[in-house]
Amino acid sequence: MDDVRIGIAGLGHRALNWIRLLQGIPGFRITAVYDWIQPLQERALGHISCAGDVNVFSNYDEFLAFEGMDAVGLCVRQKEVGAMAAQALEAGKHVNSEVPAAYTMTDCWRIVTEMERTGLVYSLAEQTRFWGVIDGWRNLVAEGQLGKITYAEGQYVGWYGTHQYFQDFNTGKQYPIEALPDHPEAEPTVLHALPVIVGGIGSHDMSVVLKVLDDRVVEVVGMSTKEPSYAFPEISRADIQVALMKTEKDTVIRMLCGFTQPRPHGDHHWWQFIGTKGGMEWRRSLNEKPKMWLSDTQMNDWAEVDWQYRRTDAPSGARGSGHGDADYYVHAHFRDAVREDKPLALDVYKAMETVAPAIRAHDSIVDGGKLMTVPDFRPGPDRAAGEMPVRM
Repeated sequence: MDDVRIGIAGLGHRALNWIRLLQGIPGFRITAVYDWIQPLQERALGHISCAGDVNVFSNYDEFLAFEGMDAVGLCVRQKEVGAMAAQALEAGKHVNSEVPAAYTMTDCWRIVTEMERTGLVYSLAEQTRFWGVIDGWRNLVAEGQLGKITYAEGQYVGWYGTHQYFQDFNTGKQYPIEALPDHPEAEPTVLHALPVIVGGIGSHDMSVVLKVLDDRVVEVVGMSTKEPSYAFPEISRADIQVALMKTEKDTVIRMLCGFTQPRPHGDHHWWQFIGTKGGMEWRRSLNEKPKMWLSDTQMNDWAEVDWQYRRTDAPSGARGSGHGDADYYVHAHFRDAVREDKPLALDVYKAMETVAPAIRAHDSIVDGGKLMTVPDFRPGPDRAAGEMPVRM
């Protein structure tokens, strides 16, 4: 295969970054775009150098039927993202999907079974797992320098303002809460209805923690503050949701997320790993450095280590790609999987393992804190490849 002919579905702000990257990374050619909001179509075309060669669609089924497209770059932010990924696989298209992979267990299984049935590439564009610090930590854990990891934490507590929660769907323009009195045409976006914990830890931090641990979650329980937001009652989401988890290798994990409370603009992510021979943790603010302590090295206290998001071995094409230079990797790996049949480090099973614990945590919250199990998505004695499970 020559260039991967890719169509971009969902033309919000995420898609604009994808369009920029796909025009700079060799091996891609944008041949189609889809969004039901016409002004967003026009805005996206304005960012494409050969816009005259790009087919524009307002209907997703018609978009998937377009024969001049090998793959779908799925940048939608809605509860049906998993179903749309499965539908694209059913239509014979490779899929590179923005996070989170899905919002329901049914959609997780649809993606898995369609990938198994078709043999097409499904890639989750989760970039934080490519950060330099994450590979450094994974190596320390794999080498046993921290002993047995008994406890880990991850959190994504970010603040991006309130504009993403209200939008004029005729123009695509978003408005913050303070502008609503002057813009009665602005309506609540789908974010009001999307589970915080799925969009948070199910997007990034679960991927990071499980990569470092080389493990998967088997049990989870969740809790939440009440809805709507205490900070901004106009937003019908909880301010904080948290989950406690147990992994297959017997590590306890605490995961926390929230997006509706003002925070210092800087690091939104934080992680900690505690083992029988030491520990390590990310910085709490931009004024600090990450820390590590090893019991067998005569260290009397935590020591600062200059771990960073940016990789020391990054190719020149990664520099400036976004998110600490990590955005490059999700597209380059997808390209190589489609064109050269290279295996993905984050394959479909690991991708579902990043989001399924968060989905189960939300199920637990809805069910009053009930303990939930998380399935193994790999084929086995109880499920053949390409078949849906009896229980989800």
